[in-house]
Amino acid sequence: MSTAVQSSSRKSWRLATGFAFVALGCAILLGGVSAWLLGSVAIAGLSAAAFTFNFHIPAALIRLFAVGRTAARYGERLAGHKAALADQVARRAELFAAMAAAPAVRQAGWQLGDDSRLADYLDDVEDLDYARLRAGLPALTLGCGLAVLIAGSAVLAPLSLLPITLLLLAILFAGNRVAEAGAMAWGETRSLRRGGASRLGAAMASAVPLKAEGAWNRECAEALAALSRADGAQLALRRLQAMPDMIGAAFGPIAGVSVTAAAWHAGRQGTELLAPMLLAFSWLALGEAMNGASRMLVAVLRRNAARTEIGQWTRVAVAADRREPAPDDIAPGLLRHGALQRRAPDGRAIGTPTALLLAKGHPTVLVGASGLGKTSLLKQIAGWIGDDAFAAGGRILSVGERRALASLVLHDAVILEDTVRANLFAGDAPDAALWRALEAVEMGGRIREAGGLDAWIRQDRFSLGEVQRINLARAWLSSLPLVLLDEPTEHLDEEQGQRILERLMAHLGDRIVVISTHRASSLRGARTIELQP
Repeated sequence: MSTAVQSSSRKSWRLATGFAFVALGCAILLGGVSAWLLGSVAIAGLSAAAFTFNFHIPAALIRLFAVGRTAARYGERLAGHKAALADQVARRAELFAAMAAAPAVRQAGWQLGDDSRLADYLDDVEDLDYARLRAGLPALTLGCGLAVLIAGSAVLAPLSLLPITLLLLAILFAGNRVAEAGAMAWGETRSLRRGGASRLGAAMASAVPLKAEGAWNRECAEALAALSRADGAQLALRRLQAMPDMIGAAFGPIAGVSVTAAAWHAGRQGTELLAPMLLAFSWLALGEAMNGASRMLVAVLRRNAARTEIGQWTRVAVAADRREPAPDDIAPGLLRHGALQRRAPDGRAIGTPTALLLAKGHPTVLVGASGLGKTSLLKQIAGWIGDDAFAAGGRILSVGERRALASLVLHDAVILEDTVRANLFAGDAPDAALWRALEAVEMGGRIREAGGLDAWIRQDRFSLGEVQRINLARAWLSSLPLVLLDEPTEHLDEEQGQRILERLMAHLGDRIVVISTHRASSLRGARTIELQP
């Protein structure tokens, strides 16, 4: 987060905190002054003082505190949401960057293709974003209000502290039960919802074969049963909240009655009761804030669960898996590994170890059937799978250094809903260079028809072959010394694919190029490696 954004966020949080204290103070004073006025009017009505009693000032104060409470609450929400949103921008950028670098994402195809997992992640980030607003700020103001009123009770009605203390202990006990059982209930809810939603989604995607096999009803019933159990766990958490909510609802009235009774027991009568009555109604006003104690606690539970879940993505990524900058002195002309054990994204070994000698100017072609791990091997070379070290001249390249040196162009290309220029991933490359790349992959005419480099495009406007050619244009525009092409001619007819590939190899003649394919290539100077199961 930039210094300016941090400063703005801190100012907004300070402003929100100030509004929160003003709102709580106005609420307490509103109740207290109202009680004082009612008591004063009642006492004055029994004597000649009623003719001289000035009720305009306390009435004006009551209106002032009522307006102040409403205005402060709106101010707290506006300032608090502004601060939370400012934090959210920086936090989400950091979390998504760490998540993109985390091994679990790369092992899943290094993109979030699981909609339910992505939805859970977004919910977790939201729980982190607003925990301070939903729990931290209310708890701070409530704690300060309790401290002030306890001090006032100790001075005006010491005996009232006994029932007030017992009530606070009861709330703490009930809250502790919610904290202990609630964490388990929330974790169970998350797990059951994720499992049920995943199973139901898989069943919906395979409806026809499941019905043909007579397994449709069973799969749907089990998926819905998991979702039902998740709702049951959520209901159990709500029932746990009922006890602190019940005590919290009774806290204000009981504390107010206790203060009044203690003052009466101490022998205070008439005007001497006005101050204790003000304090008693202040407790009543604070009791409204106590009603939200269980919701604050659940917000903390959700925040803790979110931190744990997100930590699984970010913990390792931040320490060791972030993309390392490429050293300026590395421009390898040769990469070698004597016996690289091919691995699947989940770490499972594939086939026998393979000797690799990757040289600049001599493309290496990996040939093999589907399922032999060609794409995974490209990811290993690029440093996205495993922790293998490759020799480059007189030094060893770590996975982080190889990630910084490699351009990995996968066959399952994606067109972003953005301009053509943005989809070429070429940064500040001049227009002439972009057009040369598009002409080289035979997409120049199609892009001109679409409206040029600044035309807005999306995936469904192009055929699979056109998407693949845009993907190859990205490889053409790459300036990195290691270019890895996964099935570069897929979805292209044989002649067109051969033409484009020969142009690309000529353009990348000063780089190390590795290509995966199902069939042997006739590229000049290429070295072919047949992958075996």
